[in-house]
Amino acid sequence: MGNVHVLDHPLIQHKLTYIRDNDTGTKEFRELVDEVAMLMAFEITRDLPLKEIDTNTPVTTAKTKVLAGKKIGLIPILRAGLGMVDGMLRLIPAARVGHVGLYRDPETLQPVEYYIKLPSDISERELIVIDPMLATGGSANDAIASLKKRGAKQIRLMCLIAAPEGVKKIQEEHPDVDIYLAALDEKLDDHGYIVPGLGDAGDRLYGTK
Repeated sequence: MGNVHVLDHPLIQHKLTYIRDNDTGTKEFRELVDEVAMLMAFEITRDLPLKEIDTNTPVTTAKTKVLAGKKIGLIPILRAGLGMVDGMLRLIPAARVGHVGLYRDPETLQPVEYYIKLPSDISERELIVIDPMLATGGSANDAIASLKKRGAKQIRLMCLIAAPEGVKKIQEEHPDVDIYLAALDEKLDDHGYIVPGLGDAGDRLYGTK
């Protein structure tokens, strides 16, 4: 069963409060989401492997550590996931970025991919699927399934906030995927919104209704 990591760093929790706030405007909302994504990237990369190299300092030669070359792929789910990519790239500039766009066919209720563009070597990369909201878990579940179908073997899911229903779905459908959250909220309401949540992340990022 995939582990659920709630990243309770004080800076993440402080900024998340203002992300939730109904009075936070689009510009500030976008900046806060970007900042929280960068802070979450710091936590989610905590276990990246290191290797030792020799470095010439101004004083002597030292044994120092660098990343051991593990390849990272960032996969935002369109469109709201885009709001978290730049913050992550500031910390992991060598990461490749893929994009997944999905919707559910209203007749069959099956996921339809309307856009997918991925790094060619996804089977060799540690992929971080990014979606601010894990509500029912439908979009994230379908995106992860699409990646696995194309050969992905190592996947993590990163969201700002989640409902227990969404977490449960991912754990049942993809028990090998760890989930990283800034907050695990109370429930979904009758319209599928996370409570207390933050509203519609895409609308608040891009000023749409």
